[in-house]
Amino acid sequence: MQIDFSTISTSEKQQWLQHAIAPRPICFASTIDKAGNVNLSPFSFFNLFSSNPPIVIFSPARRGRDNTTKHSLQNVLEVPECVINMVDYAMVQQTSLASCEYPKGVDEFIKAGFTKEAARLVKPPMVKEARIKLECKVNEIKSLGEEGGAGQLVIAEVLYMHVDDRILGEDGKIDQQKIQLVARLGGDWYCKVDEHSLFKVPKPNTQLGIGIDSLPDAIRYSRILTGNHLGMLANVTELPVIHPGFSDDRLKNIVQYFSINPAEMETELHRYAGELLDRGKTEDAWQILLSGEMI
Repeated sequence: MQIDFSTISTSEKQQWLQHAIAPRPICFASTIDKAGNVNLSPFSFFNLFSSNPPIVIFSPARRGRDNTTKHSLQNVLEVPECVINMVDYAMVQQTSLASCEYPKGVDEFIKAGFTKEAARLVKPPMVKEARIKLECKVNEIKSLGEEGGAGQLVIAEVLYMHVDDRILGEDGKIDQQKIQLVARLGGDWYCKVDEHSLFKVPKPNTQLGIGIDSLPDAIRYSRILTGNHLGMLANVTELPVIHPGFSDDRLKNIVQYFSINPAEMETELHRYAGELLDRGKTEDAWQILLSGEMI
C-alpha cells in the first residue's frame, strides 16, 4: 500500500501516523494560567531532545475538527512553566480520564482523582502519584501551522527532577524493571513496559562492530539466521576465533549425526546458534558457527 498525504484528510493522516510511529511516551503535563486555574492533560506527541541543556518537547496540537487550541497551550502562553509527570501502568486509566475535554476552569486533578503536590521551582502543581516528575520552564513555543491538526511545540527545559526511591536500583539510578512505564500507540491502544517486553541490546558506544559485511559468507547469507542474529554477531569488535577449551554436547551430536551431509549439518549448526543468540549468548553462538566453518 502507498499513501499520498496530499490526497487524504487531516484525520486520516493522524490515524496512519499514530499507528505507525509508536510507541510514544506520554507527557502528562500540569500547567496553570495567570488566574491560578490548573490544567492537567496527557500528550503523546512528546520526547526528550537534548541533555545539555535538558530539553523535552511536547505538542498540544490544534484540534483537527474545529481548529481550537487546548487549555495546556493557552496556559503555557500565559505562564511559561509546566510539570511533566511520567505515566506508569498504575495511573494510566486516570490519565486517560484527564484527557476529557472539560470546560475551562474545571480541575482535572479532581476529575481524575489525582493529588496535587507543590513543585519546588515552578507554579504548576505536580501529580503526587507519579513516580517521576520533571519541573520545567518553557523556553519557546513554536507553531507548525494555523490549521486544524497543526502541532504547537512546547520546548521546555528541565529544571528539577523528582524520582520515587522505590524505583531506584542498587546503583542509585532508575531501575527500568521497577517502573511499568506506558506509551501510546494508535487508536485506543497502549503498551506497557514490564518483564515480558524488556530486552537488552548492547550499544557499541566507543568501539566499532565489525559489521555484517565482514561476516563469513556462510554466516552472512544464512537461510536460518535472521537480521537480528546477524546484527548481534556483527557487533563484536573483531572476528572471533575458536577457543581451544570450548566444549558443547549438542555441537558434538550435530557433528556426529549430520557429518555425512554438510548442508544439513550447517543448517542444524545455524539453528542452534540462532537459539543461543535468542538467549543472549553471542560468544557461544560464535563458537558453534566457527566450529562449523572448521569442519
